[in-house]
Amino acid sequence: MAIKDFLPISKEDMLKRGWDALDFILVSGDAYVDHPSFGAAIISRILEKEGYRVGIISQPDWRNRKDFQRLGRPRLGWLVTSGNIDSMVNHYSAAKKRRNRDAYSPGGQAGLRPDRASIVYANRCREAFKGVPVIMGGIEASLRRFAHYDYWSDQVRRSVL
Repeated sequence: MAIKDFLPISKEDMLKRGWDALDFILVSGDAYVDHPSFGAAIISRILEKEGYRVGIISQPDWRNRKDFQRLGRPRLGWLVTSGNIDSMVNHYSAAKKRRNRDAYSPGGQAGLRPDRASIVYANRCREAFKGVPVIMGGIEASLRRFAHYDYWSDQVRRSVL
């Protein structure tokens, strides 16, 4: 498999590779961009190089678990990231005004990821397939790995981990 091939984003893509299941499914709040400036692409490609089967679910509809089930049950685990930017910073200015653009979404369209995306995505993954480990990473997970002050809600929130 050449590196020029995109990672699977659908069952059809998996079948083209002759795969019936994936080892890891990476869920990201960003559009799928297979470039080394995107952490999700780096992690996915490293895992692929090590022989793991990796699929991508980018900007899933978080309102139900259907989008999280489209690639089937991951054999080893979910990889969850809000994307290249914290979802709350992506959505709101320092004055708590809603932003109308998302630089990491097709056409700059806002609203394709939820507030506190890492938490929402991890919960949907657990709902989609119970008992599958969830591995959270990226800027949002790093910033919220300890109890922290949340500017937008003006309260101390517990760790996302």
